[in-house]
Amino acid sequence: MQASESLETRMIDSAIRTWKSNADRIDKFFGALSPEQLEQEIAPGRTRHIYLWGHIAALDGVFPLMGLGPRLYPEMELMFIANPDWAAITVYSAGQLKQAWNQINERLLAEFSGWSPAEWLERHTAVSAEDFLSEPHRNRYTVLLSLNTHMAFHFGQAILTKPRDRRLQGNGDGKERLSHASK
Repeated sequence: MQASESLETRMIDSAIRTWKSNADRIDKFFGALSPEQLEQEIAPGRTRHIYLWGHIAALDGVFPLMGLGPRLYPEMELMFIANPDWAAITVYSAGQLKQAWNQINERLLAEFSGWSPAEWLERHTAVSAEDFLSEPHRNRYTVLLSLNTHMAFHFGQAILTKPRDRRLQGNGDGKERLSHASK
């Protein structure tokens, strides 16, 4: 990012970086879970990790909303959005979900990175041209901001379930520190 870039460009860049950071953290967390851990519930009687990851990955509904064409994985709507966890619906395996997650995020990053500030401020497809005249905030940029919030919220649900322990850790400098480290 250059100091000479417009305020709009810098704000959009910040939102894309936040989305990428959310996606990377989600990928790292869920990708490290074993198949058994993915089947564990977030809380007793609640959603499983695999379902929550699928729910976050089902963000491919953003493709038609942003005018980028059809969903890449339309079946994820039934698996992770329209039906609650434990419905009599077969969901993706961890491997299938990881593949879908990667493909969706790679394509979104490529699309997002190519838009100008004017393109970010275009209306999304869920608002009519007439309504957009009086509600210009219903644009692609606000969809990205909402997506960031949605991803961070559900990541927060998942990360709180990961057990933590206190142990001494060194970082190679000869000094040990007491820290909260993930098991």
